[in-house]
Amino acid sequence: MSDIRTLFFGFERGADYALDALGLTSDDGLETAVILSLFTDRQAEPADIIPDGTTDQRGWWADAFADVPADKIGSRLWLLHREKQLQSVVNRAREYAQESLDWLVDDGVAKAVTVTAEVVRTGVLGLSIEIVRPDSTVAKFRFDNFWKAA
Repeated sequence: MSDIRTLFFGFERGADYALDALGLTSDDGLETAVILSLFTDRQAEPADIIPDGTTDQRGWWADAFADVPADKIGSRLWLLHREKQLQSVVNRAREYAQESLDWLVDDGVAKAVTVTAEVVRTGVLGLSIEIVRPDSTVAKFRFDNFWKAA
């Protein structure tokens, strides 16, 4: 199975489809699934504090029609946009990223998903993702350009 390859350039530049001389490029779908899972805004939980002070919980409208009850697309990483560089925020980033990727195991796309979050340098949060596929091969992804302190 293949999918149109999606690349993520950070919140300032966003995402785009990958191109080569012949047009759209493809991948096996895993990279695109990871990018969409991490960088699509999941609906905030009732107890979450919305960073812009509004009551907009964001989320994807189609979550209301999920085949699995309470199944939600995306991550709550957007909630950290205005947070300070604290270990508690790094821990929440790891938790939110893991939450957004757990479906890969639930749906049998992966045997295991491990997320590591760290401060890459002052004001920059990085995520490392390791996915063990059903055939035991490992795919690794690194994102360190998506969240920069204002």
